[in-house]
Amino acid sequence: MTSSQGTALELPRFVDAPQRLVAGLGEHYTYTASEGIPALWQRFGPHIGKVPNQMGRATMGLSYNADQTGFDYLAGVEVSSTDGIDGTFQIVTLPAGRYAVFRHQGHVSGIRGTCEQIWRDWLPTSGEQFAPTPMFERYGEEFDPATVSGVVEIWCPLAT
Repeated sequence: MTSSQGTALELPRFVDAPQRLVAGLGEHYTYTASEGIPALWQRFGPHIGKVPNQMGRATMGLSYNADQTGFDYLAGVEVSSTDGIDGTFQIVTLPAGRYAVFRHQGHVSGIRGTCEQIWRDWLPTSGEQFAPTPMFERYGEEFDPATVSGVVEIWCPLAT
């Protein structure tokens, strides 16, 4: 499976993940006007490492509440509890479940293409169905925020 840029979509690994809490800044976007997401990350950037009860340095971009017109997106970090978190941040609970985890390598601007490949190429032939819970991007140690490139994991929740 290759994208229009010629990058092959790697087969996913499968992970049974526990429930998680994510705290961050979020907004609603339409499918035709999601270019505000980088600005959301810029607003959230100064909070990274300072969110009460933050677990690790990885950041997460959650897509959820999708309908025909758009979706909610949250730039955040995993937290161990909501204690001490004020109204600055929204909290989203990621339910425990099984995920197909894909790797996107390169500039963050290519993530949309990788997601399109997952939906268009992998999902119809996989025998899987996505669960109606948040999917998310995980930006870990292999991602360089200065160049906005590297490895990003795309976690797709699977129906059981």
